[in-house]
Amino acid sequence: MAFLQTILAFVVALGSLIVIHELGHYWVARLCGVKVLRFSIGMGKIVFSRRFGPDQTEWALCILPLGGYVKILDAREQDVSSLSPQELKREFTSKSVWKRMAIVAAGPLANFALAIFLFTGLYMHGVPELITKIGVISEQSIAYKAGLRGNDLITAVNGDPVQVWSELRWKVLQGAVDKMPIRLDVQRQDPAVVGGYLLDTVSLLVDSLNTKDLEADYLGKLGIGLAQPKALLSKVLADGPAMKAGLREGDLVTAIDGQAVVDGLVFIERVRGSPDKSLTLSVVRNGNNLTLNVTPEAQVANGTKIGLIRVEVPLAPEMIVAISPPLQALVKGAKKTWESSVLTFKMLGKMVIGEVSWENITGPITIADYAGQAARIGAISYLSFIALISISLGVMNLLPIPVLDGGHLLYYSLEVLTGRPISERVGAIAQRAGIGILMTLMMVAIFNDIVRLIF
Repeated sequence: MAFLQTILAFVVALGSLIVIHELGHYWVARLCGVKVLRFSIGMGKIVFSRRFGPDQTEWALCILPLGGYVKILDAREQDVSSLSPQELKREFTSKSVWKRMAIVAAGPLANFALAIFLFTGLYMHGVPELITKIGVISEQSIAYKAGLRGNDLITAVNGDPVQVWSELRWKVLQGAVDKMPIRLDVQRQDPAVVGGYLLDTVSLLVDSLNTKDLEADYLGKLGIGLAQPKALLSKVLADGPAMKAGLREGDLVTAIDGQAVVDGLVFIERVRGSPDKSLTLSVVRNGNNLTLNVTPEAQVANGTKIGLIRVEVPLAPEMIVAISPPLQALVKGAKKTWESSVLTFKMLGKMVIGEVSWENITGPITIADYAGQAARIGAISYLSFIALISISLGVMNLLPIPVLDGGHLLYYSLEVLTGRPISERVGAIAQRAGIGILMTLMMVAIFNDIVRLIF
């Protein structure tokens, strides 16, 4: 069932992105007065087609689902000698170079527009996300030395407000890629000041991060982790060590054997690591401080002896639903799309010069896996995934590789500069080189997919 859901999620995501991309070419071609002969979803042999519309455009489905194309009236590809003067006016090469560039650029721009539309809708709807409160920080970490402390709430990165964890990760990644210091505005609990909070600003140096760190948990490398809930007992099981020791639901454990318990995860680890050992718990109950002794019972799990006291401690981090009004959501959606596109270009550039591993290139297998995972999480996650893949598709098509939209835009840019189109011979050589580059990239992507699948 999960496999079928993964395949369906992948087909819907990829199919919708291809349709939007090709519709961009189609609409602008029609707008510029160019005749569209075929609109195809997929490549290779046509398995289904119908003709309709004022130009009797052929709308087709092809056997290979990866890709699509719009076939237009083009003297370089079709015999136009028998066409009427009126029809010749609708031929692609007869149009100005600016109209040809607009038609070519319309596909990637349609993908960017889709991403903006999806992000805008998500921001308007509201996305439940983790807040930017950080957990316990090691004293040896970069974050601690910069001045961050556990339970700090990060409110801005380099002057840009952040509300949720994904925004924090994104802003820090941008600074890390650019090797720039990151300024964090934080809100810190302090009962000694008016309002109970102290505002502070710290400067986080990220130049110690290498490219391998950026491909993994870069926040963790800096010492920044998500804050965990406090050790609040939500349930105490009957006849367990906890109930026998006097612990009750709603108790907040603040210390074990005099050592502070900063969150529920620390509490669980201390109990699991103390089988058959008496522990002295400092507990807050209804505002009163209590001291209780409990001995975790020993149990073997996966060949290791652990301690259990039979309680439940919620570990779900604190979340917020950030909702933006329409105009603000549109601005945020456009900004997110722009920043994602720029970062993708930067990472691709670092791959070319060897600063980032080519292992980051993913193919259809990995994309399908991510599509299935996102779909199982929920509609919000799935739509976010489609928006990000749409941006990647737009960026990839703008690369200056012959046979891609970016390669054609390069041809036309040279035509603008020189005043004449490139020769057919140069174009043919470039096309073969472009096909070779794409095939190489596809082989690398599939190889990476297989390695991830096996290991």
